[in-house]
Amino acid sequence: MNTGCIDDQNETDCPLTGLVIAGVTPFSTVDWPGKLAASVFLQGCPWNCGYCQNFAIIDPRAPAGYEEADLWELLGRRRGLLDGVVFSGGEPTRQAALIPAARRVRELGFLVGLHTGGAYPQRLAQLLEAGLLDWVGLDVKGLPQNYPQVVGRSQAHRAGTDAWQALDLVLAEHRAGTLPDYEVRVTAYPGTEAGDTNPSALPALARALHERGVERLALQQARPDGTRPEFQGLYAADQNQSFAADLAAQAGELKAMFTHFEFRGSAG
Repeated sequence: MNTGCIDDQNETDCPLTGLVIAGVTPFSTVDWPGKLAASVFLQGCPWNCGYCQNFAIIDPRAPAGYEEADLWELLGRRRGLLDGVVFSGGEPTRQAALIPAARRVRELGFLVGLHTGGAYPQRLAQLLEAGLLDWVGLDVKGLPQNYPQVVGRSQAHRAGTDAWQALDLVLAEHRAGTLPDYEVRVTAYPGTEAGDTNPSALPALARALHERGVERLALQQARPDGTRPEFQGLYAADQNQSFAADLAAQAGELKAMFTHFEFRGSAG
């Protein structure tokens, strides 16, 4: 459905959707593999992952750092220069306004990408069923039972169930041909507690993803830059100095399990 206000190229006069935007990167070559995109970071996330580099935008009560009207003005000027727009966060599916915003991005002529941890599978399903997504980058934090440990919310008993339901939705839509592309991302970090997604936890997680039908996996090395001081201290601890090398070794072992595999890390 076209709202009509885009047809006259008066996109700045269209009603605002209500997005609460933390910030925007006007040009990015890394947030959507193979595409030049604008990245829109939405405020708020229900989780509190220790390695998060965007922890400043977790609080959903924080005011917007970027005006929505400025986003539409920016995208109006970027027609013909960008392939698409990626909604990221935070957790973008937390906001109901994501659905009309994605539709409006489509009306402007851009592809729509989404970064999500799968925290709100019902809203993800709405986006997929409406055909509003061209690519999904889904962050799988760990095995379902380990989510409370990884996401830093001991009461998040449904987090793993919801996230893996989101994974099933993405895979089903891709198999049906209604979602052109996706990528599952796993971020490993040097945790030492039971349930942490550290290098030793990866074989079991990779097998579970493979059995679920995942063909496209990116294994990412958590980085200390921009994280909380507690995580930076954990990363620098003596017992974790072999983390990068251990992770690279695991990447070499896991690569054969997936049709498309990328290791985003280093051996040192």
